Amino acid sequence: MKIAPSTYYDARGRGPSSQAVSDERWKPIILAAWQAHRKVLGARKLWLRLRRDGHDIARCTLERLMRELGIAGVLRGKRKRPVDTDPRETRPADLVDRHFARFRTNQLWVADFTYVWTWSGWVYVAFVFDAHSRRIIGWRAATSMTTPLVLDCLDMALFTRRREGITGFEGLTHHTDAGSVYTSIAFTDRLVDEGIDPSVGS
Repeated sequence: MKIAPSTYYDARGRGPSSQAVSDERWKPIILAAWQAHRKVLGARKLWLRLRRDGHDIARCTLERLMRELGIAGVLRGKRKRPVDTDPRETRPADLVDRHFARFRTNQLWVADFTYVWTWSGWVYVAFVFDAHSRRIIGWRAATSMTTPLVLDCLDMALFTRRREGITGFEGLTHHTDAGSVYTSIAFTDRLVDEGIDPSVGS
């Protein structure tokens, strides 16, 4: 196919397109956000997180750039863990490092559970409290310690704060121990959906 000389030289003299410039601006932002969340977020959850952080990017653009960067979310389902994998590498980082006093109200929630003996058997009580005010803002009880129990407890804490006029939870850290109910995909996904940073004690 013949191309006119003027067209060839015009193309060579033209700089990168506006889309190419925009793509190069977005790529480091996308990569940093994906790495900051343990490299587990897929396009939908990463898009929601970026928008909460003030980045107005189209979801289709994010999906295209994630493909170009070669990154993707972790697929749900049961998978065998390699025998030489350290569980600490796959759980959220410890964002608190035992420095609980440095946080103000609604900056740090701490979740835990206890169990008590009753006439009907053992009862597990999960609770969430604000580290600054020491106030319990969510609790639930059940006869077994399961992920749905701690999710219900978290939902009560969220409801309590929303009833008090808090509409967003960006900048909030949710700290727990390394129990399996707190490091489960369902629980950490719920935190991320609300814009909350998960933290697990080391």
